[in-house]
Amino acid sequence: MTAYYNEIDPFAAQWLRNLIDAGHIAPGVVDTRSIEEVTPNDLNGFKQCHFFAGIGVWSYALRRAGWADARHVCTGSCPCQPFSQSGKRAGVTDERHLWPHFHYLIEQCRPEIIFGEQVASKDGLAWFDIVQADLEGAGYAATAFDLCAAGVGAPHIRQRLYWVGDANDESTQRYRQPSKLILSEGRENAERYAISPGLAAHVWSSWEANKGADEKVRVIPVCYASPADGVSGVLGRLRAYGNAICAEVATTFISAYMDAVQ
Repeated sequence: MTAYYNEIDPFAAQWLRNLIDAGHIAPGVVDTRSIEEVTPNDLNGFKQCHFFAGIGVWSYALRRAGWADARHVCTGSCPCQPFSQSGKRAGVTDERHLWPHFHYLIEQCRPEIIFGEQVASKDGLAWFDIVQADLEGAGYAATAFDLCAAGVGAPHIRQRLYWVGDANDESTQRYRQPSKLILSEGRENAERYAISPGLAAHVWSSWEANKGADEKVRVIPVCYASPADGVSGVLGRLRAYGNAICAEVATTFISAYMDAVQ
């Protein structure tokens, strides 16, 4: 098997298995233990390791960007709840602050490239200060960019911090130079890096306006909350989509990185 997927949510874990079986993401195994229980030895032999894997969007985006399944990479979108403005904002004191465990595995396994994502709030930026310091202390060059889904034609904002860690010794100097990796300076500049209308229309054409219980109208995928094996299926789908990264943004970010290091 090429890939290791770590995901504690049973619904998302089964979704991952279905996607693997269907060939939509890299072939691999799904581990439903907490990252706190994973040891470096558990990761031996895998080309790709995806933590907090959700429904496998990092693997899907890597493929779309032209990243071969057999090429080494590690990804992880650490839980955002401790740093989200909609949560209690307990930060590093929150038990869901799992970066220290992810950092330990990175230090021990030394993946060549690491991609990650986090909320682009003030607390999220402070979180990345810790991540960047830890990665640089481990010999990685690391950088992050504030991107939004609207920047790739999506009918919603979904502002997120996408980051990369590179173990290549030349990367530290490279990241000090302007490059194609600099995609955004915030949501107010989204139109500066929006992709072609044709692609945007193709990707988001199946979305439609929907009014929620709070009376706000949001543009969401058709049948976003339609029944899937009953009420529990609806909740599982909503949670999986809500926690997932935006595939279009991730693909654009990975592609920009690949262009920058060529």
